[in-house]
Amino acid sequence: MPQENTTEVRNVFVLGLDDANLPTLDAAAQARSLKYHRLLTIGELQSGEVSVPDLVDRARGVLDAFDGSIDAIVGYWDFPVSTLVPILAERYGTRSTSLESVVKCEHKYWSRLEQQKVTDRHPRFGRVDLDADDPQPPEDVSFPMWLKPALSYSSELAFGVKDMDEFRDAVRQIRAGLSRVGRPFEYILDQLELPPEMDGVGAQVCLAEEAMTGLQVAVEGYVQQGEVTVYGVLDSINYPGTASFQRHQYPSTLPPQVIAQLHDVTGRVMRRIGFDSATFSVEYFYDPKTQEISLLEINPRHSQSHAELFEYVDGVPNHHAMLGLALGDDPAMPRRKGPYALAAKWYYRWFTDGVVRDVPSPDDLARIERETDGVRVDVTTEEGQVLSDLSQQDSYSYELAHIFTGGNSEDELRAKYDRCVAALGLAFDDSPR
Repeated sequence: MPQENTTEVRNVFVLGLDDANLPTLDAAAQARSLKYHRLLTIGELQSGEVSVPDLVDRARGVLDAFDGSIDAIVGYWDFPVSTLVPILAERYGTRSTSLESVVKCEHKYWSRLEQQKVTDRHPRFGRVDLDADDPQPPEDVSFPMWLKPALSYSSELAFGVKDMDEFRDAVRQIRAGLSRVGRPFEYILDQLELPPEMDGVGAQVCLAEEAMTGLQVAVEGYVQQGEVTVYGVLDSINYPGTASFQRHQYPSTLPPQVIAQLHDVTGRVMRRIGFDSATFSVEYFYDPKTQEISLLEINPRHSQSHAELFEYVDGVPNHHAMLGLALGDDPAMPRRKGPYALAAKWYYRWFTDGVVRDVPSPDDLARIERETDGVRVDVTTEEGQVLSDLSQQDSYSYELAHIFTGGNSEDELRAKYDRCVAALGLAFDDSPR
């Protein structure tokens, strides 16, 4: 159990604390009275096929050996971090939502079962029997559709398919890669008392959903003592003709009546799931032709990749809400107190395989950021990297860098992005394979 804290400094253990997020954690309003401690590395948490019991034991070893108060345990990554937070919170008496509520969000099939109890704002869906000799689409789900595992990292093994040939190819790839995350997720399901509709489903299951059309949007918020608060809505814009994100832009440009629908559906779903004392991010599609929204997925955490956007526009990163809830402080986010009216996170991607050359040095990146105000650059690859060897990519492209820009117009956001891409000077050779 946590020890009594007799000093002003509070100790926050961050699962997967990384250098990219440390500046934004330091920018949270509470940071002046906090000391952050890394609890396991990104490599330990996400490389290869993880063992949840082993990770729990390693984390407990660090926490039990700590000579001080354990005031909060937090994380902003997907599985297994999202599930480790409530497991460790129960052991050490810190604040978190329940493990069951997290799994109801992350298990895509179980999440759909819960959503349909309070809203019809979701696509038709069903399970695909991967054990069948000739798997078929669910009877009520039509092409085009998406096939995806019950749980995945960064849209890994998610495929858009428009006919049976593409369906069979996607099934083949999902079968081959499903166990990497599916087997560890089985351990988590075994910790819960599952409802009858989840009997025999398990974690290594494939979901089929009818494809949604329109504009993609993300809703960020938190639940505190059963009250759902939405603190931001962001637009997600894809590269033309693809399903790969080009940028997230904050705040959303959707009409107020659509924003109100998003707030309403989000509140009903998060209350139904029983989520509490934590942040969340819910992704939707909005179809301007029908003026209807459709829920894509629920992430039982806030999006750490949006932290700079909230800092640019609202004055503090969204880590502020996560920390406030975990520490029992006020999690309310300020509104429009930042230096810019708009902000965007850009994904600099490459759509063919290749070998990365001419990667800029840390000094080069610092110079780029100095020369343009309201810019931050995070290169996500390295010299000699074969792009097809990168992990946790979507099924269609490779991420090379994340570029954050703040400005007072979309033209200014784009101009800063273009300037950064040119300054990076990344080059590529053909893949040796």
